[in-house]
Amino acid sequence: MNSAVDLPLGVADLTFAASGDALVRRTVLPSGVRILSEQVPGARSATLGYWVAVGSRDESEGGAGHPGTLGSTHFLEHLLFKGTRTRTALDIAVSFDSVGGEHNAMTAKEYTCYYAKVQDRDLAMAVEVIGDMLTSSVIDPAEFENERGVILEELSMAEDDPGDVANERMFQAVLGSHPLGRPIGGRPDTIRAATRDGVWEHYRANYRPQDLVVTAAGAVDHDLLVAGVERALVAAGWDLDRAADPVDRRATDPAVIERGSAIVTVARPTEQANVFVGMPGIVATDPRRTSMSVLNSVLGGGMSSRLFQEVRERRGLAYSVYSFSGSYSDAGVFGLYAGCSPAKARQVTELMLEELRRLASDGVTPDELRRAVGQLSGGAALALEDSDTRMSRLGRAEISLGEFADLDESLRRLHLVTADDVRDLAAELAGRPVSVAAVGSVTDDLFAGLAP
Repeated sequence: MNSAVDLPLGVADLTFAASGDALVRRTVLPSGVRILSEQVPGARSATLGYWVAVGSRDESEGGAGHPGTLGSTHFLEHLLFKGTRTRTALDIAVSFDSVGGEHNAMTAKEYTCYYAKVQDRDLAMAVEVIGDMLTSSVIDPAEFENERGVILEELSMAEDDPGDVANERMFQAVLGSHPLGRPIGGRPDTIRAATRDGVWEHYRANYRPQDLVVTAAGAVDHDLLVAGVERALVAAGWDLDRAADPVDRRATDPAVIERGSAIVTVARPTEQANVFVGMPGIVATDPRRTSMSVLNSVLGGGMSSRLFQEVRERRGLAYSVYSFSGSYSDAGVFGLYAGCSPAKARQVTELMLEELRRLASDGVTPDELRRAVGQLSGGAALALEDSDTRMSRLGRAEISLGEFADLDESLRRLHLVTADDVRDLAAELAGRPVSVAAVGSVTDDLFAGLAP
């Protein structure tokens, strides 16, 4: 494969070779269900994912007597493991435990995925069981109440983690009222207010054939995969003969972002302050996303990065310090993080911002660029040894990007990134509104003036 392959929603069948002699196939059923596979030579296991392009951003705030649906996507993720018309929760667990498989799910801001990893001989079982979970959950009222308690405990666990709290506050501060700024799991009050009927309505509205994407990677036969998915969906009563177009992908025009807060602090009697510095980033389809990866590697992506060397190695001010980028369909966040003594929190924050601004003004050295490209190239190659990564790559390609780029294409793009590309992007980020979010023995006054 010499370039990325487009994945038009209106094309029913695609087949193409990918790096490492892998074979990628895509089938769009008349009902709008999309099925993608990547067959990897020599693999003895496979990872399967059932995806729907609904996430926490798609929930409603509520009002005028309606409780809204905040947290419903994550609530539903839990409930689909609790039983169907033909399987109990224990039956589902035993199906995978008895073959040494793994199964789980993840709720994100723009999608939800139910996945399993099994030996090649057990893939048909995984297709059937996950398909049954996704299509035929009964959302039993008693299980609903049990799971409400489980989710409240999960939220309490996250609230006890100062790093999680600071991260959530940073997203809210940077993205303001944009739905991407909301927490994925909802809030305790919205979970307490959730009703079984409301979650059921959310389920029926978003889990339809035209919403479904199925991906599998590893030891997978595409024709058998398609046949298995069709059997599972028909058994659930889905009408696969009824013609429907796949749901459109999200709009990718960057949204107008109004900063929610300049400085947010949460007082906690912790030994460390967890400090995030954030600003609007780039969208997932931005052509500069490869430059962003290089920038992130140079600034805070490893032990040789500028943040690690300056804040930890030279000054001994933090154990953990790094940068990161999160990109979505119409918005993104770029951030810096450090865990440090509250007494040093302002100094560390100033140093992190200073390193970003120095990158924006002075750019990267040839050695830094070479090292970053090498780090990212090696990381990408090693990640693809795992069928989980390949399965997820297929899902993101279909749902978010509209194109599939294999390892060779990814490496080609990496080697095209120039020092000017990185400096220009750093300058753009450095010029955007900054938000500081910190949890620990700190106050707003400590960070005064750092986020004008």
